[in-house]
Parts: sequence; C-alpha cells; structure tokens
Amino acid sequence: MLDYDKEAERYDASRGGEPRAEAAARAVLSLVPRRARTLLDVACGTGIVTRRLAAAPGAPRVTGADLAPAMARRAAARLPGAVVIADSRRLPFRDGGFDAVTSVWLLHLAGSADDVRAIVGECARVLRPGGVYVTTVDKGASHNVGSDIDAVLAARPPSTVHDTAAAVEAYAREQGLLPAGDARFTGHGQGRSPRRTVADLRRGWFVTLPPGDPDAERFAGRLAALPDQDRPRPDPVFTLRAFLKP
Repeated sequence: MLDYDKEAERYDASRGGEPRAEAAARAVLSLVPRRARTLLDVACGTGIVTRRLAAAPGAPRVTGADLAPAMARRAAARLPGAVVIADSRRLPFRDGGFDAVTSVWLLHLAGSADDVRAIVGECARVLRPGGVYVTTVDKGASHNVGSDIDAVLAARPPSTVHDTAAAVEAYAREQGLLPAGDARFTGHGQGRSPRRTVADLRRGWFVTLPPGDPDAERFAGRLAALPDQDRPRPDPVFTLRAFLKP
C-alpha cells in the first residue's frame, strides 16, 4: 500500500493532473442532482477534483475530508476552511448533513470487505433522504486496457478486490440506498509505459508484489524487456455508480 502522505507532493503530476481532474469532476457532477446544496467529498486527496466540484456553475457548498494530513493540507490550500482530516469509516459529521456524498478512487484502497461496508455505511449515514452517493467502482480493472504491459502483469499473484460494482451495490442496498445511474470518464495521463510501471512496481503500487520481493524484480525484468519503454499505453476508463437515499 502506498503512503499517501509521501505521495502528496507528486500525486497530481503522476496521475494526469488537471485533465484527469476535469474529466472526473464532470462525470461526478453529471450524477449529482442540480438541487443539491451541500456536498461532501470523502477521500478528497489533494483537492484537485474537489475544487472543480466547488467551482462548477450552480455548484453546492463543498466540504472535503481525507485521512492523510499531507493530502488534506494540499486540499485545504485549494479550498480554505472547507477541508477536514477524517477517517472515511468514522466520518465526523451529523446524520443527514449533506445533499450529496462522493468518494472517488477510495473504495479500492480499503483493506477488507468490512472496511468498504463501513465506508459505504458512513456515506449513507451523512446523506440526507433524497440525496445521492457517487463512488468509483472496479478501479483496478479499469487499468487493464489489454496492452502488452497488462499481458505481463496478468501472471502476478491476484489481490482480493473489494470495490466490484456488485459488492458496492450490495453494501449500498444494506443501507437502504438504491441504484441511481452510472457514468464513465477517461483517466487522462494515466496510460502506463513499461518504464513507469517498473517505477510504480518498485515503490509499492502493486500490493501483491511488495518492493524488494524477488517476484517483484522478476516482473520488473519482464517489463523492462518490452518495446517502446517510454510510450504510454491507452488511458484507463473509470466507472462511477450513483445511489439514491429514498
């Protein structure tokens, strides 16, 4: 698992920057009701998407929350007075306090199914009746674009996936939330090159291939043997699901 306090400084530049953030915010807002006056962005990271949610015409009043202090500090610089440090499994907000709740690129980081269930439960708790929860699902699968890099990585030890669309919908239904639509957006600038994938591998991006592990180095060698070491392969396409609180 990456250390997101250490990742904060390079997070935006290494993950598509403003083009990716614009695509994400546009897709999120397409699922947020226009009547929403308040929105909580859970795991807001550096606030690069959150700021766009807040700046859209007719946008709701936006609050950001993130567990990593370094990420939250960057978000607070973009949204002064509107960001708190918080664990998504225990949100420090009252029941029914928000018209919309979002969690972009969060659920795949949860360590267990119970953690995902807790996060979805908290997002549902702070959502008012009639409000909408929007979240990314199947994040890991989005990065498999059928490239030669994916062919190499297909042989790595499998990891347990907790953010499948089916699982997230089941947890949402446990909280009384109902499916309310979906959207997709391109992760601009996140197409992997072999050289970049080796660097990510060696800094802990792939949880079943920890840095320094002999298997990790074997995969690094296979990736280093691929052609066009610096040519990015296609960008991933991410999926959002929306859920209504009746």
